[in-house]
Amino acid sequence: MTNQLKFYIASSFQNKQHVQAIASELKNYGYTHTYDWTKNEKAVTLEDLASIGEAELQAVKKADFLIVILPGGKGTHVELGIALGRDIPVYLFSEQEFHHIEASSFYYTSGVTIVEGSDEKLVQTILEKHCFSA
Repeated sequence: MTNQLKFYIASSFQNKQHVQAIASELKNYGYTHTYDWTKNEKAVTLEDLASIGEAELQAVKKADFLIVILPGGKGTHVELGIALGRDIPVYLFSEQEFHHIEASSFYYTSGVTIVEGSDEKLVQTILEKHCFSA
């Protein structure tokens, strides 16, 4: 069974392998990854920054939903803002429970689903929300 929904994953370089694992799992279910930033090297020139920024912006805009893997940096949070501003559903994921003191108020806005725990729990939550059975 194929699923035509598209996703984007926002996170920091420290979570590169985690992003790849979740993307791979979702692609196994037929979802389409709008852009895989993990294939990039760290930007060193302004041209690199502009090119990567534009690709990531377009990828978020094309996504049917966004996954944010915490911890994330400033780029992650910009992507979260783009998604929220465009009413794109967001799955905010942390392997550990995060404390409200460290959280952004935007984590608790409508359109954000918080998932804490395992990758399997995240994928299952996405599958259930999008009526796509495992």
